[in-house]
Amino acid sequence: MEVILRQDVKHLGEKDDVVVVKPGYGRNYLIPQGFAALATSSAKKVLAENIKQAQFKQEKIQKDAAELATKLEAIKLTIGAKAGESGKIFGKVNSLQIAEALKAQGYEVDRRRITFEEEPKNLGEYVANLNLHKEVKVQVPFEVVAE
Repeated sequence: MEVILRQDVKHLGEKDDVVVVKPGYGRNYLIPQGFAALATSSAKKVLAENIKQAQFKQEKIQKDAAELATKLEAIKLTIGAKAGESGKIFGKVNSLQIAEALKAQGYEVDRRRITFEEEPKNLGEYVANLNLHKEVKVQVPFEVVAE
């Protein structure tokens, strides 16, 4: 029995895969639970069209992310933070502050896509890693200065 998976199923396949399963497994578990649909010829045509459209969208998103990455490589950010006399800042610089600094310069980046190689806890220069797409990553240098 052929079924089209509607979501990832462990040890079977990923979403939109066409897999062959035993009839009882498909009829009694996968289809009633909503994990799969019967793979008729019309369902396979719809699946092929959906995959084609999704691929087109992903290519556009990746292209936009690559353009943004080339723009972001040229900038350097300055983040102000309250610090003691030894250079240690109170608290730490987080991804939200980096996202706001990027937004102030005209670049919209989701804060959940920003990570650090080293947590900025002192004054100095650091690097923020921006994961714009699963294949597009860029490093943005920033400096933490005392306010």
